[in-house]
Amino acid sequence: MEIKDIKADVVHDVVGTFCPIPISETARVMKDMKIGQILELVADDPGVVEDIPAWCKSTGQEFLGLYEEDGEYHLFIRKVKET
Repeated sequence: MEIKDIKADVVHDVVGTFCPIPISETARVMKDMKIGQILELVADDPGVVEDIPAWCKSTGQEFLGLYEEDGEYHLFIRKVKET
């Protein structure tokens, strides 16, 4: 399965925001999600390419991957534990 084929349970758009907003928004949205659900974060801040995987590692969530299209990054995170 390709990253683009992942069906997210929640899509959250943070286009137009910059660090630390994408991280804080990811944490806020994930709090309301159930374990096993997938978040698709849409952002245009290139910092998310490093920041989101690092956040996943530090919080124990599963980073599934990302793709870039038309200047926007689509990042996929599976909630594996409560934050």
